[in-house]
Amino acid sequence: MTKRSLTAGEVAAMVGGTLLGDGDRKIAGVRSLERAGPGDLSFVTSNGLKGLLAHSAADVILATKDLAEDVDRGEKTLIVVDSPSDAMHRVVHEFATPAKPRWGIAPSATIGRGTSWEGRIAIGEGSVVGSGVRFGKNCVVGSGVFIGDAASLGENCKVGDGVTIADGVKCGNEVVLHPGAKIGGSGFRFIRSPSGEYARLPHLGSCELGDGVEVGANSTIDRGSVDDTIIGSGTKLDNLVHVAHNVRIGRDCMVLAQVGIAGSTVVEDDVNIGGQAGLSGHFVVGKGARVAAQSGVIGDVPAHAEISGYPARSHRAVLRQTAALGRLTVIVSALEKLVDASVRKE
Repeated sequence: MTKRSLTAGEVAAMVGGTLLGDGDRKIAGVRSLERAGPGDLSFVTSNGLKGLLAHSAADVILATKDLAEDVDRGEKTLIVVDSPSDAMHRVVHEFATPAKPRWGIAPSATIGRGTSWEGRIAIGEGSVVGSGVRFGKNCVVGSGVFIGDAASLGENCKVGDGVTIADGVKCGNEVVLHPGAKIGGSGFRFIRSPSGEYARLPHLGSCELGDGVEVGANSTIDRGSVDDTIIGSGTKLDNLVHVAHNVRIGRDCMVLAQVGIAGSTVVEDDVNIGGQAGLSGHFVVGKGARVAAQSGVIGDVPAHAEISGYPARSHRAVLRQTAALGRLTVIVSALEKLVDASVRKE
């Protein structure tokens, strides 16, 4: 579904691009080069996609100047921009059709005593809301959601299907929790008794999510043991991320899929953590640091550092070591030949 149709000329004006071709051509949708058809807009970002550009059925294509000059566009209309991907993001918002909430409380939902909300609220089928829960204005809660006692959500929050929000969890304004996210469960902490059995340590802390936090599908954020687990405003967590007890993540961080952050780690503001990275816990990742995908972080990371590898260290050092290993392989092969020749002489 689309919000409305646009002309190629309107898109060019919207993104500040140069129009090559028919500016009156209608655009009804947005698709990739491979799947686009008549009436669709697409984009190309690299020389490796030149072949797709030439053979794509898209009527209108966003491209850089070099690509636009180097390809026989035929009947296509091109819009020349500095960054096709950035321009595409702007256009996509024009075509997006957000689902309209079903305001009100579904008949099968259960609402506990003392729960309150301001203005409109939408609570889906089969959801259970505990006692003393507080909602701000215009909150949307999906189906099959559980929200524990005394939890609170600010204005314009969106809670996807199957989400669990434990007792006492606090969410700021415009928090988005994607389907299956689990917020505020007990952390993984046990004490071994003299007899060798494990006893779970009770978790008395809570979990706080700042304004604009987004938590991906099936991600989990544990509550604190004696302190609170805190996710700073503007931070975004991808799908299948695990944040352990007492972790503190600052503002405007990006945490990609399958990252695991062990207990009591402090991640300062504006940190990016690549997919499948693991942070072992009880250290600080400094402001503005960049942690590459699949890194194994076992100690403090300086502010604005770029690290990678296992154990994680300076990304530049890792690149140099990798290059040196490649050269060493050639040397080892030569040494093996010398040894073989020496053995044959003997």
